Amino acid sequence: MTGTEHRTEHRDFAEPDEVRTFGHGRMAVVGVGDSEIGRLELEPGWRWSVDVKPIAGTELCEAPHFQYHVSGVLHIVMADGTEFDAGPGQITSLPSGHDAWVVGDEPVVTVDFYGASNYAKSVGD
Repeated sequence: MTGTEHRTEHRDFAEPDEVRTFGHGRMAVVGVGDSEIGRLELEPGWRWSVDVKPIAGTELCEAPHFQYHVSGVLHIVMADGTEFDAGPGQITSLPSGHDAWVVGDEPVVTVDFYGASNYAKSVGD
C-alpha cells in the first residue's frame, strides 16, 4: 500500500488491539491504517501526575494529544502555565508537557487520535 492509498477498515473499541491499565483508568488502543487511536476512560480521582507519571517516568506528560472529549470534564495544565477545562463535544490539541486531572464525580472519556501509541508506556517499552 502506498502513502496515498486507503483501504476500508471497521474497528471497535470493544475489541481493541491492546488495553493499558493504570491507576483510576484504562486506555483501549486500536490500529486503523497507519495510526493507533486510543479511548481513555478516566475515573474520578484520576490525575496524570499521580496515576501515570510513575509509568512514564517523566515530570509531565510528554505524549502529544489530539483528542475528542466524549464525557466528563478534564482540567489541563500546560508547562507554560496555560490551564483550562475540556468537556463533552470539545476537541483539544495538546503538545508535550502537561498535567491533567478529572474534575468532579463523572468519569472522563476521550478519543485520542494522536499520542495513543506512547501513552501510559514505561520508558523501556
